[in-house]
Amino acid sequence: MPIGRTSAVALLGLTGSLVEVEADISSNLPSFILIGLPDAALGEARERVRAAATNSGCPLPGRKLTVNLSPAAIPKHGSGFDLAIALAALAAAGSVGAESVARVVHLGELSLDGRLRPINGILPAVMAASRSGAHTIMVPYGNAVEAKLVPGIRIVAVASLRDAAIWHGGKFEPEPVDPILTPFRPGEATEMLDMADVVGNEDAVQAMLVAAAGGHHVFLLGPPGGGKTMLASRLPGLLPDLGAEEALEVSSIRSLSGMSVGDSLMKRPPLEAPHHTASAAALVGGGSGVIKPGAASRAAHGVLFLDEAPEFNRAVLDALRQPLESGVITIHRANAVAHFPGRFQLVMAANPCPCGQYGARDSECTCPPNSRRRYLARLSGPLLDRIDIHLRVNRITSAQLRLSEDAPRLSTLQARMRVITARAAAAHRLKSTPWQLNSQVPGAWLRSPEARLGAAATIAIDRALERGGLTMRGYDRVLRVGWTLADLEGSDIPSSDHIGRALYLRRAMS
Repeated sequence: MPIGRTSAVALLGLTGSLVEVEADISSNLPSFILIGLPDAALGEARERVRAAATNSGCPLPGRKLTVNLSPAAIPKHGSGFDLAIALAALAAAGSVGAESVARVVHLGELSLDGRLRPINGILPAVMAASRSGAHTIMVPYGNAVEAKLVPGIRIVAVASLRDAAIWHGGKFEPEPVDPILTPFRPGEATEMLDMADVVGNEDAVQAMLVAAAGGHHVFLLGPPGGGKTMLASRLPGLLPDLGAEEALEVSSIRSLSGMSVGDSLMKRPPLEAPHHTASAAALVGGGSGVIKPGAASRAAHGVLFLDEAPEFNRAVLDALRQPLESGVITIHRANAVAHFPGRFQLVMAANPCPCGQYGARDSECTCPPNSRRRYLARLSGPLLDRIDIHLRVNRITSAQLRLSEDAPRLSTLQARMRVITARAAAAHRLKSTPWQLNSQVPGAWLRSPEARLGAAATIAIDRALERGGLTMRGYDRVLRVGWTLADLEGSDIPSSDHIGRALYLRRAMS
């Protein structure tokens, strides 16, 4: 008998590779052998495929069936190979057209009754197949809407293995089945909150505006009830809509994480706020078997908010240090390396001490000095040095509340327009470079002849650097914030006032 061939996709992070699925039927004792470095979930495909084929009315021959997944060196995970294995076997048996099966990439998990279940990561898998030159992809009915988001690809949606066999020329009578749909998960959309709801914290509002305009990281320190969470949750609303490539990347991560994508790509920046008990794998990604994206990857091109930051495990927080510098999350395993996008805005919020009242005007702190020092020492110096804006957020008084009630406040839409204008100015200035935001510009370029500021503008940070109040990394980050302040005010170059205010935003807690 001829060998049946088709293709599937093996995902490693957001990167996918086409895998050739070969099936051979020989005249030996009945058995089902699956080779080619499958994991445990993929190894169980033997039982799923045989039961699904029998219950669909297109059983496999009672002979020795050998299925090879090639190239064997690529790790293969999950149940998304079921449909390809079943159709390659049916092609080897002569039940369906071998040429038709070989021309199509097949993705999908089989249930025991022969119906196809939707799988996670269908969007990056279809993108990978498209980049590899595939033109037709067969997917479960429940994944069809998401798969059609990739342009230039013919998507064939089937509800069962029997329908797939008929499409490939199998001589079977159609039998209608209820397709398995992707479960609806409510509450996944990011609600846009209005910055005008923030009362009496003008410095904090302006700091968040600067953070949004330049893509800067923020650390908020203050007692409970000061508005730290309110400010952080409104930051995504200040950010512009995602571009085409960013929207595709964010939607692919959501698909790989098992979250609903819908009939259109994500247009708004995401917000991720993991609980302080999160592990390193939950925060940056990983896990046993399939390498999954963590909260930091799901926050790509958006905001990662860590509330009660000192309550996180220190090693978990320090895992963010490398992504904050490189913008890429790399997860190493013995046989594979997965890459996820990691360019997000980090917002950390913390109380000043375990009781939270240290420095509050209206309350007395009961924590001993050693306890206060140990509490904030859970945030490592190298991590804090990577944060551009350090701001103290205090509770407002009744007098401030009365004064702010009738005063005009900056709304989210107004702030977003200012952010878009400032980002356009930065993009125009950096058009001949690979960067678009001030937060992405390396210090070497900021101090190069084409961008170097005069001594009169940088006198404040020069003195701070000499006295040890700033590290070299901190010096460069103050320059970045200074350029953002200039962009917000329409200035061509930062002045000494801009650099002074940028230095204040970095040292506002002291």
